[in-house]
Amino acid sequence: MADELLVADPDKARRSPPATDAGRAPAKPAPRMVSAGLEASLEQFDDPQLLADGKVNLISLEAVYERLGDRWPFKRDQVYGFTDRVLERGVGDGGVYLRISDTDFFIVHPDLSRVAGQAACLRYLREVLNHFLGDDQMAAGSVLQVTRISGGELEARPADLRAKPGCDPEPTGDGPGLAETGQPDAPPSAAARPTPPMPAAADAGLERWTPFVCNDGRQLRVSATLEPVYELKGFTRIGFRMMRRVIVVATDEELSPQRIAQLSAADLLRVDVATILRGIGRLQHDAPGESPLSLIVPLSFVSLSSQRGRAELVHHLKTAGALVKMGVICEICDIEGVPPGMLLAAASLVRPFTLLTAGRLLAPTPAAVRHLAGASLQALSFDCPKGLGDAEFTGWAIGAIDAAKRMAKSVIVYGAGSPARAGSLASLGATHVSLAG
Repeated sequence: MADELLVADPDKARRSPPATDAGRAPAKPAPRMVSAGLEASLEQFDDPQLLADGKVNLISLEAVYERLGDRWPFKRDQVYGFTDRVLERGVGDGGVYLRISDTDFFIVHPDLSRVAGQAACLRYLREVLNHFLGDDQMAAGSVLQVTRISGGELEARPADLRAKPGCDPEPTGDGPGLAETGQPDAPPSAAARPTPPMPAAADAGLERWTPFVCNDGRQLRVSATLEPVYELKGFTRIGFRMMRRVIVVATDEELSPQRIAQLSAADLLRVDVATILRGIGRLQHDAPGESPLSLIVPLSFVSLSSQRGRAELVHHLKTAGALVKMGVICEICDIEGVPPGMLLAAASLVRPFTLLTAGRLLAPTPAAVRHLAGASLQALSFDCPKGLGDAEFTGWAIGAIDAAKRMAKSVIVYGAGSPARAGSLASLGATHVSLAG
C-alpha cells in the first residue's frame, strides 16, 4: 500500500491498516524506511533536480507479500530473484535499481522523462504481479515517486500514471484509412487535433497497451491500418488484413519485422493486443454497419505459445470475430526457426476461435517453407519484394509460390502493386492478394 510503513527487519515489519477508498492517496508523502547499511548507497541520489523531475521511483511488492501470507518466508527468495531478472532486463545499464526493504525496490531512470520512467516501473511491476498473482490490478497504486531522501528514510507519493507516456494520441477517425486510400496513415503531428473517442470495444484497455516503454527503454507506439485482401479466382474482396506498425516515439522510426521479432515476450504481447484493438477501432469507424467476410489478424508465435498471452489474445479474437461474417484468420508471425511441432500446438489452441490459421514468412525460400512441414498450417502469407522489375518479379513469384503451394492450400501475397501483377500471381497458383505496395 502506498501509505504503509516498512522497516528494515522483515520479521518485525509494522504495517498500518489498509487505506480506505477515500484515503487511498495520502495527503503528504509517506515515509519508507530502508534496510540498514543502504543509506550511503542512496545518498548519491539525493539530488533536488533528480527528485523534482520524477526520475527516482519505487515499486512495492506489498500485494505479493499480502497474498502469500504465511508462505512469504518460503517464497521470498523466489520473488526477489524473479524481480531482479525483470529489473536487470528492463533497467539495463541506463539506470539503477536496488531492493531497499522487504518489499520495496528503488529504481532510477536518469535518461527517461518522469512519465516514461514511471510507465516503465509500472510495466516491471505488472510483470511481477502477473507472474506471482495472475493479475496486475494493484500495480498502478504500488508505483511511487520518491520526493525526499534523508539518511535511512525516504518519502514517496503515489505516481500520477494518468498521463500518457508519449506523444499525442494517434488519430483514429479523421479520415479514410488504408482500406480506402491504399496509403498508410500519416504520422501524427506535434499538435494533433482532438479526436473522437474510439468505439467502446476497441477503446477498452487500449491505453494500457500503447504507447509503452519496451525492455531497452525505448518508447514504442503501435499503429494498425486495414488493407483490402482479394480472392484471386474472381478478384472479389474477402475482407481486410490488419497491418501493424511499431514506431519509436522519439524518432518516428518504424521497426522492421525482423526488429519486431527481437522484442521481448512481454513487448510482443503488447504489440499484438494493441494491433487488434487498433484494427477493431478502424473497422468500426471506417465501415460502420458493414461486416466484411473475414479479417486477417497478425499474432506473434511467442505470444500464442504462452498461457497468459494466449488467454489475452483469444478474448480479443472473439471480439474481432463478432465483427465479420465468416470469422477471423489468425496469421502467426515470427515463425522462422520455430519447430513444426510447437507451431502446430500454438495453432491448434487458437483454431477453435478462428476461420483458419496462416503462417507469415518474412522470406518464402524453399528451405524456410520446408521447415514448416508438419505444422498443418492452412495458409502461408508473405510480402512481395519491393522494386522488382517484371522479369525479377516473375522469377521470384515462381519460386515462392511453388514452395508455398507444397505446404499450404492457400497462398496469400501482400503488396502485389497492380492488378496486372495480381493476375500473374493467380496464374502461378497464388489464391489471395493485396495490392498496396
